[in-house]
Amino acid sequence: MNLSLLAADTLMFGANNRGIILFGFEIYYYAICIVCGMIGAAALSALLMKRRNMSSDFIFLLFVVCIPSAIVCARLFSCLTDPSIGIQNFFRFRDGGLSVTGGVLGGVLAGFIVCRLRKVSFLRAADCVVVNILIAQSLGRWGNFFNGEVYGAEVTNPALQWFPFAVPISPYASTVGGIGGFSDPSATWHYAFFFYESIANLIGWAILFTLAWKMKKKPNGILTCSYFVWYGIVRSIMEPLRDPEFILDRGGVMWSEVFAILMAGLGICAILVLLILNFRKEGSFFGSRTGDPYGISEYMTPYKDDPPYYNKINMFGDKYPPAPVKEKKKGKGDDTPPDGPSLPPASGEGGGS
Repeated sequence: MNLSLLAADTLMFGANNRGIILFGFEIYYYAICIVCGMIGAAALSALLMKRRNMSSDFIFLLFVVCIPSAIVCARLFSCLTDPSIGIQNFFRFRDGGLSVTGGVLGGVLAGFIVCRLRKVSFLRAADCVVVNILIAQSLGRWGNFFNGEVYGAEVTNPALQWFPFAVPISPYASTVGGIGGFSDPSATWHYAFFFYESIANLIGWAILFTLAWKMKKKPNGILTCSYFVWYGIVRSIMEPLRDPEFILDRGGVMWSEVFAILMAGLGICAILVLLILNFRKEGSFFGSRTGDPYGISEYMTPYKDDPPYYNKINMFGDKYPPAPVKEKKKGKGDDTPPDGPSLPPASGEGGGS
């Protein structure tokens, strides 16, 4: 049922089971969920950068570069691994088909390139950003609910047919959307794997974000690798339990399952490598016995003329002076002296990695 305002017999504004309509253009709830997840992840990443002694403005540059790269790679991965799409339909984004695995790999690769060009430690920046991909994925999974997709086997026990443990799927889900299943008498109940994965990602984000907020000691990159371990394990468990319609299996190979296992395995190996390298250099798996134990003691910014100033969020805020007092603009004939002398900007402390 559409709730709408009609203008000249044309639907200009409204809402239906699949999305909202603005100026005659339909915006799917799926897209809204993904965009909200991106914005939330960007805001949390900026907060974490400020906490971990980096310029929070850097997230805007990463956002502009990494998001388009992630979308393109997500679509490319789906086209290459899903036989129902095909590479010839690459530009038909509105028909659906975005692989989370491809998006993550594309976004991380783009972030690595940006950090190299801006001479910013990739692992340090990644620890602030990658952990928040989980919150974006948690919100984005609800887009699958609105599309009526990414569910498991049929739930035949009436006692288990309740939302969100299970979800009613209409045989016309491709046109009425996931919400339409609740009012369709022909809908069947299925295990709500989109919800299970959303909760698992939310739990993983809470754990990693808490560690990122409190952990100062080297080596950087542990949190980034932990993301791949967590997400790889979650996907490797969820993927084979999905309805076969939503499994990427071009050539008979479950590509999402393969990449999920690789992500978890390589993430574990990378953590071990980082710890061993830190031990060989610093004499300790975490921190340092011979030098600066912190991996974030140096203020890091990709911009010139961007000195650090004291703020309560920054772990090392007490090492920096307060922001210089800005001179008041004098009005015509105003001889009032400025509030006070500006303090010289502080340079970042050395010893970070």
